Amino acid sequence: MGNFIDSKYVKKICAITMASYQHGWDERNGGNVSLRLTDADLQDFNDINEVHRVLDLGFDAQKLAGQYFLVTGTGRYFRNVIDQPNLDLGLIRISQDGQKGELMWGFEDGGQPTSEFPSHLMSHIARLQFDSNQRVVMHCHPTNVIALSFTQDLDERHWSRLLWKMQAESLVVFPEGVGLIPYMTPGTNEIGEATAQKMKDYRVVIWPHHGIFGVGTSLDEAFGLIETVEKAALIYSQIGAQGGQIKQEITDDQLRQLAKSFGVTANPQFLTNK
Repeated sequence: MGNFIDSKYVKKICAITMASYQHGWDERNGGNVSLRLTDADLQDFNDINEVHRVLDLGFDAQKLAGQYFLVTGTGRYFRNVIDQPNLDLGLIRISQDGQKGELMWGFEDGGQPTSEFPSHLMSHIARLQFDSNQRVVMHCHPTNVIALSFTQDLDERHWSRLLWKMQAESLVVFPEGVGLIPYMTPGTNEIGEATAQKMKDYRVVIWPHHGIFGVGTSLDEAFGLIETVEKAALIYSQIGAQGGQIKQEITDDQLRQLAKSFGVTANPQFLTNK
């Protein structure tokens, strides 16, 4: 099996998984990341012609047939990826019939892709309909976002407005707001399908009492998107720690001005009428 540890994409996933662990988002073996590689990206892998193992995907991914994904493994600890990427990462090619994953590199100790891989692929399919450049899916467990899911109504308008108003950057980074699904058992096709449905409108989907799914055009963008959502949730938590009384806030008119200044379109369903 070729040695691609020096690939810039392998190194970047190593850095992102370590940063996510250090943020406290990925305890034990929590969290997973997948990166869809373009034809240009594959130049970084100079020998990927041999299929080492064939894996069942558990759903029909024919819309991604022939595509390559660099993905974290099931049961693997994010803190270890940087030291053993050839064990904790795998390069998977989707078979032409969409039913199988062909292991081209990695998982050298017999490992498998994350149990959330079907959910990742469903979200990749959903986002490809809107932007072919969006090729990263990241799932993790940000502490303050999860805490909010216990104390706040699970309403997308409420959550989006709350997070927008905690810091000016929120509206700029996720002007469409955030999506939410009901609590579901993780690692199932059901939760993957529900998440992918929300991905038609949002780049961030909250899994109540569990974590967050985020997408981006790069690993940095997906990480930064989740980081911004979590920072807003942290600020709200700090307000609660200081007594919870908000004496001033960003108004809806200020949100509109912010969107105009940064050239983004705020979801009009989440703003009050003028």
